[in-house]
Amino acid sequence: MRLAFRISLLAIRLASLLGAGAASAGTLVEFPNLPGQQPTHLTGYLARPDTGLAAELSGDGRSNGGGPFPAVVVLHGCIGLTGHFTGIADRLSSWGYVALAVDSLGPRGVASRCGVGSLDQAFDAYAALRYLSQQVFVDPARVAVLGESLGGFNVLYAVDRDLQAKYFPDRFRAAIAYYPGCVDIPAAATTMTAPTLILIGEADEASLAEPCREMVAHARPDGAPIALTVYPGVHHNFDVPQMQPGVRYFGHWLEYNEAAAKDAEEKVRAFLVAHLAETSPGEPTKK
Repeated sequence: MRLAFRISLLAIRLASLLGAGAASAGTLVEFPNLPGQQPTHLTGYLARPDTGLAAELSGDGRSNGGGPFPAVVVLHGCIGLTGHFTGIADRLSSWGYVALAVDSLGPRGVASRCGVGSLDQAFDAYAALRYLSQQVFVDPARVAVLGESLGGFNVLYAVDRDLQAKYFPDRFRAAIAYYPGCVDIPAAATTMTAPTLILIGEADEASLAEPCREMVAHARPDGAPIALTVYPGVHHNFDVPQMQPGVRYFGHWLEYNEAAAKDAEEKVRAFLVAHLAETSPGEPTKK
């Protein structure tokens, strides 16, 4: 089964290369890390609604009036930046968002974080937020963060007021976590600094749904709202088409579920529309 999983990973990586050649919607970028953090620079895949494929699909090359646009920082899972995550960035750009999928492993010379875990991505999210906020085509008051699996956990860690968010004055406008490891977030003390959407499968063996329920149930009322959707009978990586048929890795079953993936995509799109609406002039972006 380990071999089958490696083949699945290879398929995802090949999809990344083929996708880049078939329809280049974005570009690779390098941007500064936060002061005092290593490495000094990070890399990522940047997709914009006013360039590349997204602009072609809009018909006029100036989607949403030419910007500045709302933006989404995308955090990958434990195997790194693959075609699945550049695909997410491309999809977001087709919806009218600037999307930056951050590579948290390559610049650090790390092949995988599977079975290990790391908080690097929580810091990287704020480095990406700072970078995007300095771009003329981005509205700095309308930036969300989205992550999956390990990236989903780091999304929650990044926007919890008593964890990562307390170190930064800048705020994400919204947060989306696909199948995060909620067990490592203090359930009785959760205070999100941004409206948060969690999408997870009831049958997920890698990221259990029950700790997410506990976290939501006991979140402090002075925090931003947390919306939780639990899909019955659905496993980890339910939105990754390459995970069909399913595979077992590190003792956990990973499997694509088309119905859950489509429903989650619809919820994400509606969530972003609701929370990345244009701000009124003079509205603060820091708290």
